[in-house]
Amino acid sequence: METVSTATTWSRDTVQGEKRNLWTAMKRGFRCRCPRCGEGKLFRAFLKVDDHCSACGLDFTPHRADDLPAYLVIVIVGHIVVPLALSIETNFSPPVWLQLAIYLPLTLILSLALLQPVKGAVVGFQWALRMHGFDDNSPGEISPG
Repeated sequence: METVSTATTWSRDTVQGEKRNLWTAMKRGFRCRCPRCGEGKLFRAFLKVDDHCSACGLDFTPHRADDLPAYLVIVIVGHIVVPLALSIETNFSPPVWLQLAIYLPLTLILSLALLQPVKGAVVGFQWALRMHGFDDNSPGEISPG
């Protein structure tokens, strides 16, 4: 006698609910707005995500951005500053003090300017893909039958 498994395979398509466009959510998050409606503010302080959206009420507490935004900012700023520094050094060969006077502040300003938008995009990414607690019907909550 064969036993048939009735386990539900969870995928993004099996979840009933609102459609979530990944790129729209990330763009809204990058603008520091709610990934669902694009109206409410995402942050209550520089890097502190608000508890909920003031416009649509979306709960932001499940987000788990952790260190990913910082890593992404390092990669982005590195891909801007390093080729610039190599190009200037190769073509003009300015003194070291002038290079430090340019590259250190540029790196700091770019990093601070990108950190909040990148974190917002990560929160939008998590919301759109129903990661962590952003899914009302997570696999642990699907009842058999």
